[in-house]
Parts: sequence; C-alpha cells; structure tokens
Amino acid sequence: MDCKTAQNLLEAYLDNELDRATARELETHADACADCSATLGRLDELRRALREPELRFRAPPQLRERIRATSVNTAAHSPSRLPAWTRIAAVCVLAFGAGASSLYMWNSTHAAHEDLAHDLFAAHWRALAATSPVDVISSDRHTVKPWFAGKVAQAPLVRDFVEHGFSLAGGRIDYVGSARVPVLVYRHGQHLIDVFVLPSPVALPSTTQREGYALNATTLGEQPAAIVSDMDAAERARFADLLSSPSAP
Repeated sequence: MDCKTAQNLLEAYLDNELDRATARELETHADACADCSATLGRLDELRRALREPELRFRAPPQLRERIRATSVNTAAHSPSRLPAWTRIAAVCVLAFGAGASSLYMWNSTHAAHEDLAHDLFAAHWRALAATSPVDVISSDRHTVKPWFAGKVAQAPLVRDFVEHGFSLAGGRIDYVGSARVPVLVYRHGQHLIDVFVLPSPVALPSTTQREGYALNATTLGEQPAAIVSDMDAAERARFADLLSSPSAP
C-alpha cells in the first residue's frame, strides 16, 4: 500500500469502515511510514478533542446575573395574582421541557448503544470474511494470553472450556470505535464465537440481534465483555455463565 492510498483510507479506518484485510494492510503501512502514522495520530487526537466537554458553550457571567435578577423579580409577584390560564400554560411548558429532556437523554444513550453494537457486529463479520478469524492460533491459554502483552493495555483472562463443548481457538486484536480491544475466539460445533473484552463497563441491552447473529453483554471474570455469535439463546446463556464464573469449572 502506498502513501496516497493510505491517506485516503485513514478516516474510514478510524470510523471502522474498512474490511479486516484492508485494515491490516493499512496498519502495516502506518507502522513503517512516519508521515501516515503521524497523520493517523492527528486525526485520532482531533476525534477525541471534538468529544471534550470543554467545547460546549459556557454562558458569560453577565448573562447569568441577568437571569438571576429576572428570577428574583418574578418571584416577587405572587402566583395567585396571575391569571389561571397563565399558571396552566406554565405547567404545560414545564411538563413539555421535562419530557423533551428525558427524550433527549434516552436518544443519546440509545445512540451510544447502537454505535457500540454496530462496531461489535461489524468486527465479527469482518473476521468471518477474513482468511483467518484469529491472529494467534492456539488452544493453550498460556500461549494466547502472553500474545496480547504489549498489544493492548491489559491482557484478558483466558480460559478453555473444551470439556463443556466450547474450545479455545485463539485470539486477535480488533477495534471498537477507536479503541484496540482483545478478542478471544472459541468454537462450538460449527459456530464461531467472538468474546470482545471491553476497556470499561458498558450498559448494553442483555441481547441484541442482527441478521441471524446475536450480541450478549457478559463479563469475563471481572472484566466487561460481549459475546457475538450465531448460537441459539440457550447455548449463548450457557457460554456466558462459563465466562462469568469466578474460576474455571
């Protein structure tokens, strides 16, 4: 991959819109190219900066004083002196404002859940379409866990549940948003299971389904995680119980 091609793909890469093979090729190029690596870093810093709360407009002190003075003057008038229709209108406005605020908060939370679910499903589907869904192929947890060292902030807990029908196939690094996360890969019969180990707890719905695949929020020991697979509900629940158990069965 040359620099011109890489530069055109950097924003799509940060938005998690590239297929797995192209993303790997771009990462390899960026590791060797100082200019593309620096551009990628600047774009990521810009994305993070745009999310900072400091960008929100803060009202100047003069405006706050005017609002406070208006409030004091309004409070000096007894509500009983106001016409009945005025009091009713005020109640309606307050009720509408409270409803609008609640709807805004619900929409914001719902959008965050949808973005996270989209990233998890997209990563799973990219892995299924790739030549191999794993970067380190091993059923030995003592091989898989050290492989993550230095590649992510914290290596995940790794267990093999082969005696329960869920065999460890290996692991890989993937992206959720702009965060690199470890993924443990298991097999259950003909099913491939991805366990995404998330950097912080998330309030995902217990189960989300898309195009025949399901996403289940769970924990890996004490680490927040999410399962993506096409297993049925009973098998997903059984596997989630195994993952969240405080010690290996």
